Amino acid sequence: MSPVLQAFLTIVVGVGLCVGYFYSSNLVLDKFIFPARGPNAGRNINLANAIRPWLFLLPAFAALALYLAYPVIESLRLSLTDRDNGGVFVGLDNYRQMLAEPKFIEALKNNMLWLLVVPALSTAFGLLIAQLTDRLWWGSLAKSLIFMPMAISFVGASVIWKLVYDARPEGTEQIGALNALYTFFTDNPPEIWLTVPFWNNFLLMIVLVWIQTGFAMVILSAALRGIPEETVEAAIVDGANPVHIFFKIKIPQITSTIVVVWTTITITVLKVFDIVFAMTNGQWETQVLANYMFDKLFRANDWGVGSAAAMVIMFLVTPILIWNVINARREFR
Repeated sequence: MSPVLQAFLTIVVGVGLCVGYFYSSNLVLDKFIFPARGPNAGRNINLANAIRPWLFLLPAFAALALYLAYPVIESLRLSLTDRDNGGVFVGLDNYRQMLAEPKFIEALKNNMLWLLVVPALSTAFGLLIAQLTDRLWWGSLAKSLIFMPMAISFVGASVIWKLVYDARPEGTEQIGALNALYTFFTDNPPEIWLTVPFWNNFLLMIVLVWIQTGFAMVILSAALRGIPEETVEAAIVDGANPVHIFFKIKIPQITSTIVVVWTTITITVLKVFDIVFAMTNGQWETQVLANYMFDKLFRANDWGVGSAAAMVIMFLVTPILIWNVINARREFR
């Protein structure tokens, strides 16, 4: 069966099952469980209407339980057991082993470095571009071009930037943009950029900044447009220059949006995997937590330590996610 036909059948069957579920569940509820007839018709109708929303929520709850709650519980169980010895409970031994491994410490340090750099640069560039293009007649075109990387998968973006950093042997034509510039200005041998420890992490971060700047720009541009014009006009009348207006009038009014964008990108950074896997595969001191987890689970077949790494990632992401949801609800109110 061709992939196109398989995808089409999956969509048709999926939609058909959803329609069939909602139709049959409502039919059973109205005709058999709480029929709208007899002396208790009014009470039955009220009960049916109270239950009906839960019929719509039940598939979502089932999916969350199957694809979210169960994997988390199973990962926690695996992180506390030794799978090779019949799943015997070992407590925190897997976590102790993980903390003693230099690769985990390297991954943790690199993730912290990513957290310091990527959210800050992505949010700053997004805010700057949103402000600068807001009053330009070609601003919409510029925003579209800057947002375009968001339509590219992380793996696709990694392949593009891997070609930018590509290094060929000395004496051959350089197809990597960075090395082409490097050899244009100097006769020294070309640099193999991705193999230079520490600095290669920043080269990988550029890829994620390139992608996430468009996301930050769109959200912050909408926030800037929501600032009342009267506030800006009053500041102009009082003699404020554009710099003062931006830092003292606009930014304070969109601080909550900036924080939401920052934390959203932070969550993405904590889970980063594709870029490192596709460009360096964690070599040359570029390991991050998600790649460390992948290596332990699927290469070393060490499910205990791999699951422990997964739990560490979850524990790092969850507080930020909860804070983000609480902040969003507070803003909504």
